[in-house]
Amino acid sequence: MNEDAALLDLRRRAHDGSPQALYQLASALVARHELDEAFTLHRRAAEAGLANAQIEYARMLMYGVACDAEPLRAAEWLLRAESAGSPVASYFLALMSLGGRTLPRDGRINERVLRAVRADYPPALRAAAVHFGRKADPADQLRCLQLLERGAGLGDVIAARLFLERITHGEGDVPQPEAAADLRAQLQAIGVGSLPEIVVPEFARSETAPGVLSMDDVLQPMDLHLQSTRPRVMTVDGLLSAEECRLLIANAEVHLTRSRTVDPDTGLPMEQEIRTSSDASFDAIQEDLALRCVQLRMASAAGVPLDHAEHLVVLRYEPGQEYRPHRDYRPPSSIERDRPEAGNRMRTICAYLNTVEAGGQTEFPVAGLRVEPRPGRAVVFENLHPDGSPDPDSLHAGLPVERGEKWLATLWLRQGRYRAF
Repeated sequence: MNEDAALLDLRRRAHDGSPQALYQLASALVARHELDEAFTLHRRAAEAGLANAQIEYARMLMYGVACDAEPLRAAEWLLRAESAGSPVASYFLALMSLGGRTLPRDGRINERVLRAVRADYPPALRAAAVHFGRKADPADQLRCLQLLERGAGLGDVIAARLFLERITHGEGDVPQPEAAADLRAQLQAIGVGSLPEIVVPEFARSETAPGVLSMDDVLQPMDLHLQSTRPRVMTVDGLLSAEECRLLIANAEVHLTRSRTVDPDTGLPMEQEIRTSSDASFDAIQEDLALRCVQLRMASAAGVPLDHAEHLVVLRYEPGQEYRPHRDYRPPSSIERDRPEAGNRMRTICAYLNTVEAGGQTEFPVAGLRVEPRPGRAVVFENLHPDGSPDPDSLHAGLPVERGEKWLATLWLRQGRYRAF
């Protein structure tokens, strides 16, 4: 049966208003990017009480797909699905709650994640694995390994890549070279290669006991070290774990495109020789709980609420690639095109994800400062003066990579609210 015939068959089956048939037709239309009709069909199936449709309808409301974003209404529908017993709804409620705006940031987050983990929902397994992977206790390291193995067994490619790194290097247990070779071959057969070698020298301290799932660990204060007052630049080592660095690269690789900059005259993005890297920008709808936790950790370290953050950007610099001296604050024409109510980029946080063989430092010429890339390290700097005016001293550059490659995750943080939740 060809695609059009299959869609016609779905339409026939949905004609009588069966909630399951409406849901299946809506899902097929989403795959074809026919979102307006899909939104209506998901709503009808949700109103008829189908939990899966309630979740998908809520997700469209969360992210403003074929509608204006309405996170409060989304939460109401997720709560309905959760009350009907859906662990997937619990997972998305936890994801929303971590933002601390639409729903309270409370103990129900951990209960909900655990419910989704026990139901073997792969994104929840991955998020819990990354959480335990940050903890130094050997039992937590083993938990991370086991959760990744469960996710990989369920077909989660990201979990499989993280699991491969652990069994290759003996993280959480002894090395398993034969199992690693077999898994590597399976991934290569579907076009998935190896991740860069990543070792974060230190474990961040954890406020929770071993074996305890506490997703709000991402909010615990980090010790930032002042490197310059003009411009104000701070660094923190061990902000991200090796697992989190790998997670970001694994998610970004397939989405990389040539990096662009903002044209100061038109406010539109364009390719320029000033910036020769490649990058992947994650729209909110692409975020899973693990990615959201990493971003919340970064925003918290920078002292800014997550909903002030633009989309996460992960960049790759290959030998010879660079980002010449520039400033992150945006020209008025660019702000007007992209949520002017959020204001300008007040602060930037960049996290280094891998070891660079040579080159790739972040340079602040006015301060005479160069920050060396190191896995898990982050640099935080101000783009504006305290009165909100642009600070020209915030000039900085990504120096050319001389050998190897450099991976970097960046959050640009606005003066006001940028995200819906």
